[in-house]
Amino acid sequence: MERHELFKELTEAFGPSGYEGDVRAIMARHFSGSMSVSTDRLGSVIGFHDGDAKGPKVLLAAHMDEVGFMVKHVTKQGYIRFLPIGGWWPQVLLSQRVKVRTRKGDFEGIIGSKAPHAMKEEERKKPPEMDKLFIDIGVVGEKGAADAEVRPGDPVVPISEFRPLANGVLAAKAWDDRVGCAVIAELARELGSHPNRLYLAATVQEEVGLRGARTVAGLVEPDVAIAVDVSLSSDTPGEDSDAVERFGAGAAVLVYDSTMIPNVALRDFICEVAEKEGIKYHLTSLRGGYDTGVIHISKIGVPSIALGLPSRYIHSHVSAIYEEDYVALFSLVKATVKRLDGKKLKGILKFA
Repeated sequence: MERHELFKELTEAFGPSGYEGDVRAIMARHFSGSMSVSTDRLGSVIGFHDGDAKGPKVLLAAHMDEVGFMVKHVTKQGYIRFLPIGGWWPQVLLSQRVKVRTRKGDFEGIIGSKAPHAMKEEERKKPPEMDKLFIDIGVVGEKGAADAEVRPGDPVVPISEFRPLANGVLAAKAWDDRVGCAVIAELARELGSHPNRLYLAATVQEEVGLRGARTVAGLVEPDVAIAVDVSLSSDTPGEDSDAVERFGAGAAVLVYDSTMIPNVALRDFICEVAEKEGIKYHLTSLRGGYDTGVIHISKIGVPSIALGLPSRYIHSHVSAIYEEDYVALFSLVKATVKRLDGKKLKGILKFA
């Protein structure tokens, strides 16, 4: 499969937290060509490849779920009131198209609110409140959601097609974290030899509390873990002009996030790999968290780090990445797997 086809397949797939079935099927298919495939009881899918039966257990985790919505209730007129799944800002939602999945099928809708012409002056000055918004899937009189058999608990996702823009910029929904899913799907296809026992995990429910990562860690009991995800680009107007996190900066090596301070020896090893391989990278931090936030404190502790790439506009209908940064991230992950052997693990575990 050509890389852009993979991006399109993954980003356009339906998969909010708790409803990752479509993405799980895609990832299981990509793993099955070269790996044994299993799932945990929460729905994460894990591919395993034994490069060296005596080598360290290396876990790469990328989450399948995207931010979305859930039907809260249906009004008498047939409009849908909804709950956010994951972190949303109401100001990015108005007039956006969504897909509502019901037992009768998928239905397109539009997120709406009271018209600004009908608002009081004070209302117009404030961002809309989430509980004042609704979804219209074709309401005429009292015909609407009832015809689609919409009921509370039905999942909703943005509608947004994968689109290459100018200069190698790629736009789509759900780059957070179909980027990581693409990396490990490609890695499964290009594995070859490596000196470890490799687990590729596509996890569930990261956006609502790193839940799938917790159960995967319990199942795999890894020696080393790497989360593959997005980081945030600072090259848009109003951002810090001195920040290194920008399109073209290559792979992101996270030195800090709100859930984890990475293992320093593992961090330095990955930086050395990038430098020896000539892979462009940068060091960065994030106010947020990754799957490794729970993996690194599982059992007796797991040396962990997060790798990513600069992204724009995540947790909205359309986000963007830079393809050269993706290539750098994939190359760094692949090179790290090739070099992470038992000797390196002993160095990583040495705290003196």
